[in-house]
Amino acid sequence: MAAGSRRFFRGVGRSLRGSWSGRSAGFGLCLFAGLLTTHGPVRGAVDASEIVPPTRFTDPLLGPSDAMPARVALGPQGRDVRLSGELTEGVADRLARLLDAHPDVERIHLTSEGGLVDEGAAVGALVARRGLVTYVPDYCVSACTLAFVRGRERLVLEGARLGFHAPYEAGPFGIEIEADSAPERAAYLAAGIEPAFVDAALKVRPDDLMVPDAARLIAARVATGVVDVYRFPDSTLDDGPDPIQARALVLRSVPILTEIERAAPDIVRDLVAWYLDGYAQGRSEGEAIDGLRRRAARVVAGAFREAEPTTLLALGRTTLRMLNRVGPERDGTCAAASEGLGAVLTRSGIGESELAIARAIFPRHPVLDPSPETSPLASRDCADLRRAFSAALAHPSPEAARALRPLFFPEGSFAHVTAQAE
Repeated sequence: MAAGSRRFFRGVGRSLRGSWSGRSAGFGLCLFAGLLTTHGPVRGAVDASEIVPPTRFTDPLLGPSDAMPARVALGPQGRDVRLSGELTEGVADRLARLLDAHPDVERIHLTSEGGLVDEGAAVGALVARRGLVTYVPDYCVSACTLAFVRGRERLVLEGARLGFHAPYEAGPFGIEIEADSAPERAAYLAAGIEPAFVDAALKVRPDDLMVPDAARLIAARVATGVVDVYRFPDSTLDDGPDPIQARALVLRSVPILTEIERAAPDIVRDLVAWYLDGYAQGRSEGEAIDGLRRRAARVVAGAFREAEPTTLLALGRTTLRMLNRVGPERDGTCAAASEGLGAVLTRSGIGESELAIARAIFPRHPVLDPSPETSPLASRDCADLRRAFSAALAHPSPEAARALRPLFFPEGSFAHVTAQAE
């Protein structure tokens, strides 16, 4: 097919990158709703449970929008390339020039909502010719998958999503015309993908999206492996490593920092600068989010260290409720609680209700000198932590607040803390 033809794989709305959640850290992770869904196995016939509606880029009257083209940039140390954004005309040419100028590149990070079929195929041809590893740190949808499957190795981050559907052509007034999917079928099969998977992917309507889970991607030979957030340099700022993007990411990753920023914006600016520097140096996403939370935890702990007894009691009751919950989040709560109040209020997955309580009672005039480094409580056993918090809260106020302080600001052994609480 001639370059520049207007054959599309449906684009989807850009996400606000979350912490590795899924990622992150991370990791949070704030992907568009369809890509948050975990789906079952893909068979030759399309399974309706796997189909999610993507966000449209097209205006019903004007046709495909003039979206910003993908950002194509060299990663830290010149070992990888970051491609982030829509595959508009010319993206493959820009990538080719960058690869020619940097022969040591071994890997390409793909974060794209799709775009032109020809551009996706052309990027894939460059990937194959250079023998690059392809890596999806967040999402790779539609035409982006044509590039991903050409990788020497094809790796996805835990929680990342790949999305598939049939191609289409944009007719007058934004009308979508079904396109022959034979070229895409041939490309997927040539990459060694399971034929039943290809059949299922190309039966999905252009206004829908098939998002298989990681196990099925590997079983169908779409991906060759899943990596954790510590494997590769951070890609959370591939859209644009600037202070505005970094600030948004920092505040999404640790929401309680919005209260800190109101009281002391310089502290958040310092955290943003630290995050940007780590991205530029090639720090992994896991290390970046871990470090951000450690630093934020010290600041938050310092803000509450001189809090009124009623504030500590409210936080103690909230922490105990979190420790008493049954479910996968409790292990994270227990680990955070053993490190003190700052870790509890900055941890991944803190509930909206708990966050709302912390914001409502945030000190009006906090002491914002970071809390000193503390030693985690010697035991991380949830039962011991629950007993210690229960014992502290059983005291009348202000004795209860005094008993909670060593739990929230640990400096000694857990046995010492438990004895004080009781």
